[in-house]
Amino acid sequence: MPIREDTDTLTELFDEQAPETPETKVVTEKPRTLSTVRGWQDILFRATARTGGFTVMMIMLLVGVFLLFQGYTAIQSAGINFFTTEAWEPNEGNFGIAAVLFGTVTIALIAIVVAVPLALGTALYISEYAPRQIKQTLISVVDLMAAVPSVVYGLWGMFWLEPAILPFAQWIATYFGWIPFLQVTDFEPGNPLSTPTVFTASAFIAGLVVALMVAPIASSIMREVFSQAPLGEREGALALGSTRWGMITSVVLPFGRGGIIGGTMLGLGRALGETIAVFLVISPVFIIQPHILQTGTNSISSLIALRYSESSPFELSALMAAGLALFLITLVVNFGASIIISRSRSGASSEG
Repeated sequence: MPIREDTDTLTELFDEQAPETPETKVVTEKPRTLSTVRGWQDILFRATARTGGFTVMMIMLLVGVFLLFQGYTAIQSAGINFFTTEAWEPNEGNFGIAAVLFGTVTIALIAIVVAVPLALGTALYISEYAPRQIKQTLISVVDLMAAVPSVVYGLWGMFWLEPAILPFAQWIATYFGWIPFLQVTDFEPGNPLSTPTVFTASAFIAGLVVALMVAPIASSIMREVFSQAPLGEREGALALGSTRWGMITSVVLPFGRGGIIGGTMLGLGRALGETIAVFLVISPVFIIQPHILQTGTNSISSLIALRYSESSPFELSALMAAGLALFLITLVVNFGASIIISRSRSGASSEG
């Protein structure tokens, strides 16, 4: 009984409200605020980073404004036909980017289809399978390939790849010509006298050349992201009995999704704007060429390189308008990729 009385007494004491004092009233009504004191090094770094980002945005804005200002005359003259006309005769008033835009997208898609599996396999081998003794050498080789000038790739594609790839293109047309975009109209598979020249200077060959340029860049980005996959999750998957490939599919690839998308989109931007390598390989035509194995294609960047030096003022305005279209397409691709990356796990980790 005395224990029960002591318990009741303590309960009453705890239930009683403590008298308010000025000090306690200030604490309860006004929450404590935390302030961060930054050193001059932090302030300088933040200012430099913000200035750099603002400068890049301003340069991009000025480039777009310049292209719009220079190409406004041609856009105003052509109207909506600028996007639907295949021919390129600005001095006669008959011009548009339908054909060159189609060729640009076709070459870029071929390059991405070939480059992404190659880049993904290379990145996985270097980060997960390569022996320690040769890993750094492989990384250096891939980075060196990304630094090779595009004109070198163009010369390689024109003098070596094109003659070597013609039998393969002919084999594809022979056995898969029933697929519309792999059909070659002037090629007869059963005719031994059919000339292979109908396969030269095609979008397929240009796409392969650009793919070899895109793959090292995409591979470097993917490898860097794969190497940052959490070590604890890697070891946890292996401890639960997973194979190395199982660990890659369950840990590394989901974590590196942002890097895969980022490397792919960066490569796509490079493929869309590639100029010299494509210019050296293709045979320019101003028609929509849906057959990727057949001679003749074009791209916006190659059109500008081909016609810039001999253009009249109005044709120069038309070229600037074509460049503006390519600029906007590249921006859309990059911004779309950044949105996807920011929602992925590796992208969120890198932002934090």
